[in-house]
Amino acid sequence: MNSPLADRVRPKTLEEVSGQKHLLAEGKVLRRIIESGELPNLIFYGPSGVGKTTVANIIANRCGKKLCYLNATTASTSDIREIVDTIGTIEASSGILLYLDEIQYFNKKQQQILLSYIENGDITLIASTTENPYFYVYNAILSRSTVFEFKVLSAEDIGEVVERAVSALEQEKGKKISISSENVLKIARAASGDVRRSLNMLELSVLVADSGGEIVIDDETVEEILRGNSVRYDREGDEHYDLLSAYQKSMRGSDPDAAVYYLGRILAAGDLPSACRRLLVCASEDVGLAYPQIIPIVKAAVDTALMVGLPEARLPLADAVILVATSPKSNSGHDAINAAMSDIERGIGGPIPRQLQNKHFDGEDAEVKGQNYLYPHEYKNHYVKQQYLPDKIKDKKYYVYGDNKTEQKYKEYWENVKKCQ
Repeated sequence: MNSPLADRVRPKTLEEVSGQKHLLAEGKVLRRIIESGELPNLIFYGPSGVGKTTVANIIANRCGKKLCYLNATTASTSDIREIVDTIGTIEASSGILLYLDEIQYFNKKQQQILLSYIENGDITLIASTTENPYFYVYNAILSRSTVFEFKVLSAEDIGEVVERAVSALEQEKGKKISISSENVLKIARAASGDVRRSLNMLELSVLVADSGGEIVIDDETVEEILRGNSVRYDREGDEHYDLLSAYQKSMRGSDPDAAVYYLGRILAAGDLPSACRRLLVCASEDVGLAYPQIIPIVKAAVDTALMVGLPEARLPLADAVILVATSPKSNSGHDAINAAMSDIERGIGGPIPRQLQNKHFDGEDAEVKGQNYLYPHEYKNHYVKQQYLPDKIKDKKYYVYGDNKTEQKYKEYWENVKKCQ
């Protein structure tokens, strides 16, 4: 019983897994893949403690392949080669299933080493990550894998796990454990979507309450345990991504008090990368051209936070969050790039105009000889009218000046310049 409670009560079948019904319910894609027996390379993406490792273990038990486990935070290239060396041996005659936890910590070279063995089928990969795989996983591995997103579990889902764990602990200890449904729910909510965390708190509660006879986990015991975990106690049952959403929306909504509060909750949970990433996005998306100098300022604050680490990182981040929240707002840049990308995705556009191309000669079939590019710096106010967009969309307008002082000054300036043409 030295292993953690989360390992001792880990589900052995898909039916025992709590939550993730969008992936594991009857008829869902991942469920059908697992039951088919034909296992592709998989990437599981989602926060900690939501069942990624559990589902990977269930798959490994069903597929008949040799299971190898690596954690990318500590594994080296030699660990990969050690696994590769077992290919073709008796113990790996049916192939190797490699479960690679936290793949985002593997550098490009390490991921490339895996790639050749994934391609020829010697290794079937199940990788898990708490970060967006489209940002952190090598494209060649992504293109050969199917990505499934695991969601944060609800307090009700975690409550079911806690109740099952209570029964398991009763069998281990040979005595009754009494805990009210309200206290089960308190522990479930305090876990903030992390099953492993809820089971650690339950096991600690049992340890504190065990005085020899029947174990009674009362309100006082639970409150004492939760008090030690209060920085992450979520009384409303908010999910991880709801917290990040509230953080960004508070900055966008120009409420510095709410923005700093949500920053504090994110940092209390130790999620410095998410706090920095959302702050950088908000500076560009929601303040943007209304105060363009804010982007390097926020970037400097984020760099400082990442350099000093927690707990001191809270200081530059608090300054930057308040600055973003209290700055004038504009999403004109956001709207402009989204409109342009929409046209691109729909195939709207055409060849780049001849005067903008990076070539200085014409083929025999060219109707108009010469590049005919007009160099703006040779003209008054460094501007000359010429066509930049492809012919089919030459009059398209993607950017609309925002109604803030900065963009309106730009608008006035360019209207005056263009009148002189």
